[in-house]
Amino acid sequence: MENNQINNTELEGKVALVTGGTKGIGKAIADRLAQAGAKVIVTARNNPNEGNLKHAFVPADLSNAADVERAVKEINEKFGKVDILVNNAGGMTNPGGGHSALTDQNWEDTLQLNLLAAVRLDRALLPQMLEQQAGVIIHISSTSALFPVWESNMPYSAAKAALNSYSKSLAAEVAGKGVRVLTVSPGPVNTEGMQAFLQDLAKQYGTTTAGVIELMTARIGVTPMGRMAEPEEVADLVQFLVSPKAAYLTGANYIIDGGNLPVV
Repeated sequence: MENNQINNTELEGKVALVTGGTKGIGKAIADRLAQAGAKVIVTARNNPNEGNLKHAFVPADLSNAADVERAVKEINEKFGKVDILVNNAGGMTNPGGGHSALTDQNWEDTLQLNLLAAVRLDRALLPQMLEQQAGVIIHISSTSALFPVWESNMPYSAAKAALNSYSKSLAAEVAGKGVRVLTVSPGPVNTEGMQAFLQDLAKQYGTTTAGVIELMTARIGVTPMGRMAEPEEVADLVQFLVSPKAAYLTGANYIIDGGNLPVV
């Protein structure tokens, strides 16, 4: 997606860290922040497939506390600070089928990746933001936190709901100290990860991807705009929220779902 309205200087001098930033929503956010002038660092568990990754890369498994500590040390040594933190790493890794299909390990893995990874990174990077009395933290959540579907995403929904609550609490704690904390909750987004999730769910239920989409539509309704979001559309929102234009915004959860969520 091409956006000719990007201000390529409004984030100049800022250092941004985007977790899970080598593909999907994370990559789109990293690219957009770089276009706005930020120096961007991305993390992921594995080295990116593209040999020409445009951003600095720090490998990290953020579900592991020791790896978070190592990655933060490397980032501080190489870049000196992080002004913008986008906690995007996450995902649905558990089987579908409801409570009886889920083990303790499924729950623990999902909570580590979708909640505690962000908590650890925030705790590690907040002191420097508070010292300089400036910084923005974005938590990428999901509309699943507000509309869980037991057939497919029970632990993921619970973890994202906890992330929403934590994000709101943290925003209130640091609002008077120069740091803004916000949540962005996409609905379905057209990424490779989403397509893989649908295919895996189709295998579990012995149906096709189209059959899974039909099942999900029956449970959560049709998106009024008639399509999934594109990763770049989520990135546009994030870029605005971390920019000076959003200086009075903190503590809010911004839903980007094409009008799908059937609640006020």
